Amino acid sequence: MTEFAADISRHIWETKYRYADHESREGAITDTWHRIARALAAVETRDVSAWEERFFHLLQDFKFLPGGRIHAGAGTGRNVTLFNCFVMGIIEDSIPGIFRSLQESAVTMQQGGGIGLDFSTLRPRGARAKGAASIASGPVSFMEVWDAMCGTVLSTGARRGAMMATLRCDHPDIEEFVTAKQHAGRLRRFNVSVQVTDAFMSAVRRDGGWPLVFPAAAFEGKGETVSRDWTGLDGPLPCRIVRRIRARALWDLILRATYDYAEPGVLFIDRINALNNLWYRERISATNPCGEIPLPPYGACDLGSINLTRFVLAPFTPQARIDRDGIADAVSIAVRLLDNVIDVSHFPLREQAENARGSRRIGLGITGLADALVMLGLPYGDDRALALASDVMRAICHTAYRTSIAIAREKTAFPFFDSAKYPQSAFIRSLPNDIQSAVATHGVRNSHLIAVAPTGTISLLAGNVSSALEPIFAASYVRKVLAQDGTAKEFLLTDHALDRWRAQSGAQAGFPDAFVTAFQLSAAAHLKMQAALQPFVDNSISKTINVRPDCPFDEFRRIYELAYDMKLKGCTTFRPNPVTGTILSAETAGEDAPHCCALEREAD
Repeated sequence: MTEFAADISRHIWETKYRYADHESREGAITDTWHRIARALAAVETRDVSAWEERFFHLLQDFKFLPGGRIHAGAGTGRNVTLFNCFVMGIIEDSIPGIFRSLQESAVTMQQGGGIGLDFSTLRPRGARAKGAASIASGPVSFMEVWDAMCGTVLSTGARRGAMMATLRCDHPDIEEFVTAKQHAGRLRRFNVSVQVTDAFMSAVRRDGGWPLVFPAAAFEGKGETVSRDWTGLDGPLPCRIVRRIRARALWDLILRATYDYAEPGVLFIDRINALNNLWYRERISATNPCGEIPLPPYGACDLGSINLTRFVLAPFTPQARIDRDGIADAVSIAVRLLDNVIDVSHFPLREQAENARGSRRIGLGITGLADALVMLGLPYGDDRALALASDVMRAICHTAYRTSIAIAREKTAFPFFDSAKYPQSAFIRSLPNDIQSAVATHGVRNSHLIAVAPTGTISLLAGNVSSALEPIFAASYVRKVLAQDGTAKEFLLTDHALDRWRAQSGAQAGFPDAFVTAFQLSAAAHLKMQAALQPFVDNSISKTINVRPDCPFDEFRRIYELAYDMKLKGCTTFRPNPVTGTILSAETAGEDAPHCCALEREAD
């Protein structure tokens, strides 16, 4: 049996990914890899056995880590989705519409998908329904209903539900939304993020007024209106001004809430839409639970990550280098594997299947970046580390697009491909000329290809490698994870790179020269790494910027201004606090931490 690098790795496999039924059970992780490879190669029309072998070798030794739903469901015959990430359909502003959306959410989560929802379509609290006597209770009140549903549907076992709620920055209930999680135990199954527009940021910077609005058709009588695009409606359309506030006051409320309570996150929604490859048919207003996949209504995406620690040659020596050819080979196979997931997967809803098969969106990313940098002798945040990370992400992106073009020539482009409009997307026009020309001539198999997901669970499976592009959390720490019966089990973990360095050097203590942890880094170092990768990521990046508890608020505010100026698609920070706790520490696993940080609540 393949040896796991850490006890927690075996535990993750046994509780989350090992297939067993009343007749048989997988005896080793190699059985899991064979199951996945066999299932995903089966959709090929030629060279099936060759592709099965290639997929197996890609998975072997944790070189490539498919998303958790692929690990758990591929080849099992179970009626489950292999997709980690969904955004639900538009929530209709009526009681039947709201509870229809609730039902669709419950079905999706029951099959294993994490979900995102935009609650901006719901009338603000206190608004009288047009032509009826009822008074609206507002979006936040209905978020409580979703939260209760999530806790009921996924109330036992080793997985927990993950949800993202978003709201427009000009919705009249935005202040209630921003402060909704400032009470311990409230809406704990949600991450929350504000859709921040360029117009709002401009108003913040000039200290201007900011109208809070809602579509005028929802109100009786007359009142002052402005023209706005609105979620779920063809716009622009007249929106009633409910009241006006100072933009800077709302911005400070958002940032104070995040400073004190770790939420909400911020989505720079205009940038997300401007850089969307499917700009000509989609309007995005929500993301999956951890933010790396902005999706349209009923959008879905399957995920997988290249484990960079497996592509460092001669680690911890002066000859240490990255195996670029090995990464390129892995990417070319991983793109095909993830594309095949779309044809194998079940979908909770017909609309999700139609969207996934129409766009063939995938999210290929990385994990183990910080550990790989240590193995290469490059401190995280150092200019050389930023340059290498950018170079690796560029190579992954360009190889993925060239592979997808080749698959399109073999199997056809994704059905939503428009040969006139798709090549005009801002991201496609940033790619090398040969890729742009090939896209225009042959099309591309997948509308989107790159996403950097948090990878918390699958990184533990691979031996506690550092998660995604995040810095190393700590040299060693205690982590609690859920067992299959829902109880917590503690594990003492040592960082993967540190463990390898000690084994290689024979040292019982001390650290490699390049070893640095998250809280030793400035916020700017976190942002620079995210910014170094973002130009080569057509979906988005899940990144949590760790902020020390004594960080002054003015310095904290600057993080978000820098994120906007650096052209990032969003920003999430975490500063330890009494309500949401800590992410991890030597004493606690942070089971009350925000959903994007707590292992049991990740949708992988």
